[in-house]
Amino acid sequence: MSTVEIVTERLVVRTFRVDDLEAFVAYRSDPEVARYQSWDSPYSMADAESLLHSLSGLVFGQPGEGLQLAIADQASGTICGDCFVRVLTDQPETAEIGVTLARASQGRGLATEALTALLTELFARRGLHRVFAEADDRNSPVRRLLESLGFRCEARHVEADWFKGEWSTLCLYAMLNPEWHEHRNAAQK
Repeated sequence: MSTVEIVTERLVVRTFRVDDLEAFVAYRSDPEVARYQSWDSPYSMADAESLLHSLSGLVFGQPGEGLQLAIADQASGTICGDCFVRVLTDQPETAEIGVTLARASQGRGLATEALTALLTELFARRGLHRVFAEADDRNSPVRRLLESLGFRCEARHVEADWFKGEWSTLCLYAMLNPEWHEHRNAAQK
């Protein structure tokens, strides 16, 4: 995997390292963190090592497999979450994103800061046309986060996904490059 490092005021969104795995396993094993995510709790060290291995050879911004990036505290270097980004193979100017934070790091604006940096990289520096994200309808903090970043809800798929033993409703959020620039300009005024 090519090295990625996006620096913000408090964070570094970067390539995962072996020394991140203990903290990664700890927050991914939290049932509240895992509730709306694709993995189950507890999350094992073997799962983390397998994920880290699967990331080798992936290049940020290239169409193909999804890439997990660590969200690390700039001062301590400790990871507090991760971002997901996948540029679509059949639509290489479109990317899907996601974010996960350890429960102790939630509610402090860190997800907003990390995703703003990621969106800036994708839209302003790499010129992507569209970025989208999916959210479980019950996950109101993530829906509020996406809306605060300027995403619009394009679709609400009612009980469309059998997920962790129950039907769940998925919301599809998206934003176009000009919308991102407009949102950023309005936020900076």
